[in-house]
Amino acid sequence: MNEYELDESGLLIHRFRRDEEWFSYIFRNRGARDDLSADVVIGPIANDTIFETLGIISSGFLKPAEALKLLLVGPEYTQVAIKTEKAASRLKWIQSVRIGQIETSRRKAEQEAYDVSFARILKEIIGEK
Repeated sequence: MNEYELDESGLLIHRFRRDEEWFSYIFRNRGARDDLSADVVIGPIANDTIFETLGIISSGFLKPAEALKLLLVGPEYTQVAIKTEKAASRLKWIQSVRIGQIETSRRKAEQEAYDVSFARILKEIIGEK
C-alpha cells in the first residue's frame, strides 16, 4: 500500500457522508455522469452489492430510499478520488507498506455478519411492500 499526504490548500474538496446525497452521486457515477465540480472527492466506499442494488433500482423492484438502506449495511471505509491534475500535483508520497492477507476465518466471519444483516434489512423492505 502506498501512503500519500495531500496538501488541500486551494483545492475544491467535496466530502460525502453515507446518506442520500452520496447515494445519488454514486448512482449518477455508475452511469458515467460525474457532474460534481471538485478537485477531490472524499467519501464512503459503496459496499460490494452496489452493482446489484443499482440494477434492482433500474428494474423498478426497489426505490432509491430502500436501496440506500441496503448500502448502509456493513462497515464504512473511506476513499479519496483525485479528479484533477491540480489535486494530483499536491500529492506527496510518504511510504510504501506491505499488507498481509486478512485471516480466512476473520474474513469469513465478517462476510457472514454482513450477509445476516443484509438479509434482515431486505426482508424488512420486502415485508413493507
